[in-house]
Amino acid sequence: MFWSCRQSIFAEMKKKFAQVESAAEEPRVLCIIQDTTNSKTVNERVTLNLPASTPLKRLFEDVASKVGYVNGTFDLMWGNGDNVTDTTPIDQKSDKTILDAGFEPGKKNFLHLTDKDGEQPHIMPEESGTTDDSVQDRFIGPLPREGSVGCTNDYVSQSYSYSSVLSKSETGYVGLVNQAMTCYLNSLLQTLFMTPEFRNALYKWEFEESEEDPVTSIPYQLQRLFVLLQTSKKRAIETTDVTRSFGWDSSEAWQQHDVQELCRVMFDALEQKWKQTEQADLINQLYQGKLKDYVRCLECGYEGWRIDTYLDIPLVIRPYGSNQAFASVEEALHAFIQPEILDGPNQYFCERCKKKCDARKGLRFLHFPYLLTLQLKRFDFDYTTMHRIKLNDRMTFPEELDMSVFIDVEDEKSPQTESCTDSGAENEGSCHSDQMSNDFSNDDGVDEGICLESNSAAERISKAGSEKSSLLYELFSVMVHSGSAAGGHYYACIKSFSDDQWYSFNDQHVSKITQEDIKKTYGGSSGSRGYYSSAFASSTNAYMLIYRLKDPMRNAKFLEAQEYPEHIKQLVQKERELEEQEKRQREIERNTCKIKLFCMHPAKQIMMENKLEVHKDRTLKEAVEIAYKLMDLEEAVPLDCCRLVKYDEFHDYLERSYEGEEDTPMGLLLGGVKSTYMFDLLLETRRPDQIFQCYKPGEVMVKVHVVDLKTESVASPISVRAYLNQTVSEFKQLISKATHLPAETMRVVLERCYNDLRLLNVSSKTLKAEGFFRSNKVFIESSESLDHHVAYTDSHLWKLLDRHANTIRLYVSLPEQSPGSQFRRAVYLKSSGDSGNLDEACERVKGPVGNMKSVEAILEESTEKLKSLSLQQQQEGDNGDSSKSTEASDFENIESPLNEIDSSASAENRELENQIQISDPENLQSEERSDSDVNNDRSTSSVDSDILSSSHSSDTLCNVDNAPLPLANGLDSHSITSSRRSKANQGKKETWDTAEEDSGTDSEYDESGKSRGEAQYMYFKSEPYTSDEGSGEGQKWLMVHVDKRITLSAFKQHLEPFVGVPSSHFKVFRVYASNQEFESVRLNETLSSFSDDNKITIRLGRALKKGEYRVKVYQLLVNEPEPCKFLLDAVFAKGMTVRQSKEELLPQLREQCGLDLTIDRFRLRKKTWKNPGTVFLDYHIYEEDINISSNWEVFLEILEGVEKMKSMSQLAVLSRRWRPSEMKLDSFQEVVLESSSVEELKEKLSEISGIPLENIEFAKGRGTFPCDISILEIHQDLDWNPKVSTLNVWPLYICDDGAVIFYRDKTEELMELTDEQRNELMKKESSRLQKTGHRVTYSPRKEKALKIYLDGAPNKDLTQD
Repeated sequence: MFWSCRQSIFAEMKKKFAQVESAAEEPRVLCIIQDTTNSKTVNERVTLNLPASTPLKRLFEDVASKVGYVNGTFDLMWGNGDNVTDTTPIDQKSDKTILDAGFEPGKKNFLHLTDKDGEQPHIMPEESGTTDDSVQDRFIGPLPREGSVGCTNDYVSQSYSYSSVLSKSETGYVGLVNQAMTCYLNSLLQTLFMTPEFRNALYKWEFEESEEDPVTSIPYQLQRLFVLLQTSKKRAIETTDVTRSFGWDSSEAWQQHDVQELCRVMFDALEQKWKQTEQADLINQLYQGKLKDYVRCLECGYEGWRIDTYLDIPLVIRPYGSNQAFASVEEALHAFIQPEILDGPNQYFCERCKKKCDARKGLRFLHFPYLLTLQLKRFDFDYTTMHRIKLNDRMTFPEELDMSVFIDVEDEKSPQTESCTDSGAENEGSCHSDQMSNDFSNDDGVDEGICLESNSAAERISKAGSEKSSLLYELFSVMVHSGSAAGGHYYACIKSFSDDQWYSFNDQHVSKITQEDIKKTYGGSSGSRGYYSSAFASSTNAYMLIYRLKDPMRNAKFLEAQEYPEHIKQLVQKERELEEQEKRQREIERNTCKIKLFCMHPAKQIMMENKLEVHKDRTLKEAVEIAYKLMDLEEAVPLDCCRLVKYDEFHDYLERSYEGEEDTPMGLLLGGVKSTYMFDLLLETRRPDQIFQCYKPGEVMVKVHVVDLKTESVASPISVRAYLNQTVSEFKQLISKATHLPAETMRVVLERCYNDLRLLNVSSKTLKAEGFFRSNKVFIESSESLDHHVAYTDSHLWKLLDRHANTIRLYVSLPEQSPGSQFRRAVYLKSSGDSGNLDEACERVKGPVGNMKSVEAILEESTEKLKSLSLQQQQEGDNGDSSKSTEASDFENIESPLNEIDSSASAENRELENQIQISDPENLQSEERSDSDVNNDRSTSSVDSDILSSSHSSDTLCNVDNAPLPLANGLDSHSITSSRRSKANQGKKETWDTAEEDSGTDSEYDESGKSRGEAQYMYFKSEPYTSDEGSGEGQKWLMVHVDKRITLSAFKQHLEPFVGVPSSHFKVFRVYASNQEFESVRLNETLSSFSDDNKITIRLGRALKKGEYRVKVYQLLVNEPEPCKFLLDAVFAKGMTVRQSKEELLPQLREQCGLDLTIDRFRLRKKTWKNPGTVFLDYHIYEEDINISSNWEVFLEILEGVEKMKSMSQLAVLSRRWRPSEMKLDSFQEVVLESSSVEELKEKLSEISGIPLENIEFAKGRGTFPCDISILEIHQDLDWNPKVSTLNVWPLYICDDGAVIFYRDKTEELMELTDEQRNELMKKESSRLQKTGHRVTYSPRKEKALKIYLDGAPNKDLTQD
């Protein structure tokens, strides 16, 4: 028997193992289902990994279970693969396996869950769901809130099914939506809602609409909210109506506040609104308690006291100055009433003793409220860090709290007797009326030394004794805070008095929890309690506790529906109707198809775009009427000349038309209601004498351009539809019918992608094989010219199409006529000969110009104007321009073009040959350079300049070796390369002003002086153009069609006749969308980076030559409010010495800036943003000793005396004395040090200031020059007198010239300021520092006080802010 049982068990196990083994070998099918029935779930994916033998029935069951829908109320459709075009739903009743139904093992099978028969899926009812009250479904703690950012920490998300998103919580309770940071409000509202006494009293209050606006009535909006919380079928409801009644706008939702503060303010507002009603004293009846604040003389026993009221009891977590926190709420309550002895300097003046005596000060509870609120003071201030902190220490609290131990019957005895000697007062004596409550009983007053009658005392003792015996409270609400003092998240744990079950109300999430979950909110960690324990403790802990007195006579139950007052019954009915109406509206929204709609306006010929919203049950015919009105075509075309077609806007492709489907619902045509569609709709129009073309799925659209070789023109496209399986021969016949051109001589060229022109010469090849796609572009030519017999790449057709593909349209702004340059341009035009052949030179391809003025006429007119001005110009000289612009200054250094231009070069320029060399294909990217001439604005900040220069300063290296230049002072240029700063720059150059070496620009001509050009024709055609922009008088525009493979050098040569000067004497600026201009300087690079309709500005001025750099020169004014002033643009060359550059600057400074200087009266120095740096010595050579780059910036500093900097081993710092006794800073003084010694620095500072050496204290300035700092902060905020012996070590790191040093006399006392003086200084300093662009100090965001506006108008209360 035993063996037979054993064998049967083994056989069964073997069978199961075989099943498992076969299942493991069976291929698996991965199904990914997207729910497209709802906009909230459209981005969700459900993944199933099923055996290939799974029946389709089982697939539907698994999907229904996974998404929470009733099986049979939804359809599944293909979302990818070969079946994507199949719009029929998968047969749910089929006995096929998923493998037989077309599912592919080992691949992702995408399915769309859609509506069934136009109706949305039914959500699985709660009783049929799988949710229960198991531990895994319970959750306590912060949850991410939908549409909310009120939480500062990242929390683990609770997993829930689709049904939980769409339906009410399984707990039966409704959550509250977090507006943004209103979690504190939601916690308090849910607590009040779950308080029977408060909810019932609120329901009994009746709103009188004739007396008050319902929008601003706080009690009425709370009533509505509570009714919705009790009756709504939603998962969560909004609180915007409540906050609107507070007088809050949307910005208040982004303010975090304290829940205890909100409780106080809201209770005050309710008391104000409830005046003269039955609920006038409701808050006091439920929440108000009383205590006695007393002081008792220890010599005579005399006691002075007063009665205060409170709404909550604040309990400290950790006593002031202590390292240990209180272990429990009971311990904190005992400390709350612990007495304090007033002795020594704190003695109390006794009225009876008539002298100062030792006394005992404290608090005694006289009466506890029905609803006891305890605030755990977890937020404190750390005086060591001067920041607010949160105390996360562990503090336990009981489920039942006996308060009888904290009240004493002897409190009511005569104060002249020694009573309650151990009760005492709080340590700090801080619980006065202003801290305990904002609502006091004024009739008790402040009574000093009042003697109570004996019989009254006896009655009160009896009454207090009976109250003491019934002070057992039960916990029912814990408001939890998670986060830090800077911000966090509130939620509430509340016990229902209906079933004694605890629930977590976390904004819109409501879930069941247990007593163990409540204990998790005690805070702290498992370790021993100590000062640092809170630093490592959980940040989620209890903040407010609410207890209810256990009194069967007073404990109320929630009103049942039949017990509601009549006005609440009406309100419930009203809210239900509104919710049903909202539900119906949502249902309409859920069944509305929203799709992009396009239409080419038949009259305006512009593509219009809109959004078509149509119910899924509306027919196509009705949708056309809606689209017709939406596009406002009533006056343009009749309705019967319009139809809707499926359209792909991205590819400009008409996918299909809907012939014979005018009565088909839009839901079926569009594949259901979806949040997004992979296609668009086009409202197509026709003329009354036309008929609509039929667009079938699978067709491709072809735009056909007809090419005319004789006129060298390309016509506008016509649209033709073809099939991918058609041959080239059949395609030619199709085009022939559309264009009426013979197919026999037709050449068809397909442009597959940019500049990829393929001749379709194999007649039997299909369009698919040739590379046709959904939308295509072809060129056709059908002449009988000899060009047919030429190789395609050598043919006229190929060259024309190649040019067409590479030609771009540019708008060129020519420079205005300036007096400083008119003469030279006139001379150049005269010297360049007759310009009558200009059109022949520039327009290789003739095209119709229309009635526009010819370019030749423009030039002749300009020449005549210039000739008439030449005599006047000769008389006035070259100084007529009072503004002395950079362009004029550039020309002042240029000799006459008559003497400068080589005759052969002039001939080449006059002929304007279009034969130029194609530049290296590896170097086609054009380079732009920023220039200070941008928009003629001299006020461009150095910050912008640095950003621009750093973004456009990657020139290639120059390989030209220059001969060594003799130094002006006869010194050897290589003698300084071993200095400290030269060594520092020998490494990789990565800073802004020691960037990668830059060779400036390429030369326009090679060594032989010939223009760089070979046998390649580049297209250039120009027409005059009238700009819509407000251009100055005399300024002209050209519209240029040019081959973008042309080099910048050749492009400039083409522009020479229009500008009127040689190409080396004007600059080309590219204009970007933001009107920023950057100079293009790479002459050997092409225009390939330009595109159609780009704008170019031509500015007069000498273009850079090889090895030259444009440099911005700023004046350094160390003692001015704005120490950085732009002067001019200059050109420095590689190999030039600093002295040579100073010599070239002298005339420019005199003429442009009015600075009459000698070469020894100023210096040049490094500029890094606004900071002055290395002083450049006269014998330094650019590129050898000083790294120079394009758009480099330097400081020019005017010297007061002889230059002190003679060697690179010296160090120049800027010192500034701080005078604390006068609260002022002296001007900057330069100190030149021979070494980096701190001792030498102090000696120099002592010399210039007269402060004894031993009293010198110094500190390094912070930030950018001039290191501004408020005089109210400088004395204590800077790191004075650092303990270092050299300047080039931490924390100073002073290794270069220009560092700012503050110094002071350590014996000088700081001036004592009155409050008025301090406030006045603070205003002045704030104004000064704001003007200079420096911030005083970091100031955190100011906290906004929480207010509730009873009239609903916050603007009336601005004076109280």
